[in-house]
Amino acid sequence: MLRLPIVATHKRALETCVYCPKLCRAACPVSNAEASETVTPWGKMSLTYFAGRGDVPVEAEHTAPAWACTGCHACREKCDHRNEPATVLVESRADFFARGAAPKAAMDVVMRTQARASETAAALDAIEGETPRHVAAGVLVGCSYARKNPAVAKDALAAAAKLVGGPVRAIRSCCGLPSLHAGDREGFRVAAERLAAEVSEVPRLLVVDPGCARATMVEHARVGVTMPREPELLLDLAHAAQDRLRVLPELAGTTVRWHAPCQLGRGLGRYDEPRALLAKMSGKQPATFQRDREHSECSGAGALLPVTRPRTSEAIADARIAEHKARGGGLLVTACGSSLRRFRSRGEAAEDLVSLLARALAP
Repeated sequence: MLRLPIVATHKRALETCVYCPKLCRAACPVSNAEASETVTPWGKMSLTYFAGRGDVPVEAEHTAPAWACTGCHACREKCDHRNEPATVLVESRADFFARGAAPKAAMDVVMRTQARASETAAALDAIEGETPRHVAAGVLVGCSYARKNPAVAKDALAAAAKLVGGPVRAIRSCCGLPSLHAGDREGFRVAAERLAAEVSEVPRLLVVDPGCARATMVEHARVGVTMPREPELLLDLAHAAQDRLRVLPELAGTTVRWHAPCQLGRGLGRYDEPRALLAKMSGKQPATFQRDREHSECSGAGALLPVTRPRTSEAIADARIAEHKARGGGLLVTACGSSLRRFRSRGEAAEDLVSLLARALAP
């Protein structure tokens, strides 16, 4: 039987969950969708603890629940101890991956790393065309935008150029999040180093996708990589320049409902900024869901859940869309490439905040 590093590095966090009466169980989108004790935060952390101590074999039956997490941090907000199951579970994936016990879907993500990088670079080449030699900033758009929502990626580059007052170019390197979430810690570190090398060539680094932003601001440091330029969130720049935004006529006569991306809100603490931008562009405060801000609910799109547990991911998104419609519908707006894709794939007409910004910024 094995004793995994995760027990030594996160012993207190694991034991806090194992001996807890599951006070956060209703906050987890995965356990709510599957109605299973195994995938509550308590269940996932307990299995990780038992596998790490050698109480159960490190086999797929016991390791798969570590991938039954969207990394939304909602359980942390319900925890009296502010425990971080999402962080522990991501790191446990690396331990399991290193021992060949990752789900096949996660292994497939790692196998496609190079192909995915080539697809992203090609997509950005098609979006951007020829770039000027001297630029005011490099823009990390995010692979999900570049490959799956190219129109939004183009809008993001246009908004960035207006905000910095000069030409920009898209950063081709990936932040490495797919590798991190699959369990390939070394692949994540290599991706972070490759990104840092490219970022050193531009005077500023603007980040569009919240997942990429958290990777550059938080996760890269965990593997010893620091960006040579301080990452700046594009939405922060827009918020500082909101006096330049005009009211969009197409928003004036409709309900605009904000879906807060988990990595933007609970991940990076940006709750008020996107709402202020939407209020400025629509002329009214955006509508909300029943659970809002720190307790807002997940779209089911994070941490590879659409790949490792696709039906669960779809069920989470469907519940979110159903609540949106039950509360009056309108325009569903988010600011996360994965959430946007998840909503649209389930048939909902959703918009991205950066596309609205590109239209609302004064020429």
